[in-house]
Amino acid sequence: MSSESDAVAARARAVRLAVFDVDGVMTDGTLYFGAQGEAFKAFNTLDGHGVKMLQSAGIAAAILSGRSSEAVARRAAELGIRHVVQGADDKVAAFEEMRTRLGVDASACAFVGDDIPDLAVMRRCGFAVAVANAADPVKSAAHYVTRATGGRGAVREFCDLVLRAQGHGSEGSP
Repeated sequence: MSSESDAVAARARAVRLAVFDVDGVMTDGTLYFGAQGEAFKAFNTLDGHGVKMLQSAGIAAAILSGRSSEAVARRAAELGIRHVVQGADDKVAAFEEMRTRLGVDASACAFVGDDIPDLAVMRRCGFAVAVANAADPVKSAAHYVTRATGGRGAVREFCDLVLRAQGHGSEGSP
């Protein structure tokens, strides 16, 4: 194992709170709008199961998004994600409030992002993760870049990495 992968494993072992951006991370970033202006998003079931396994292993999951969507609220409820912030104009302030309320040090937080608005939060976390199709500055700031793209298994890849690093494997069911 290389020192780079050792460092990633060490960061993954420390995670107690996993925070996910939505558009471009939990989805592929495509927005569909219906005739009445309602937004539709597609979520990956493998990603969702990974989030459930994280939570079953005692790792809190959260959503932090700059956009607001009923679809996100519904998906969060389906996955049992209790910590959801949508419409965050200031992602750093929202992140700091969330982690403080939950009593989690920033070094024990992971953030999975894809675009420039995610950078400031990623820089505050112990484990910054970018999806494969993230903007270049986001990938440059990440401790780990997934092989999978947003909405296409990147969240599951992250979850499996954390679970393996913490000795949980990824075979279990929530």
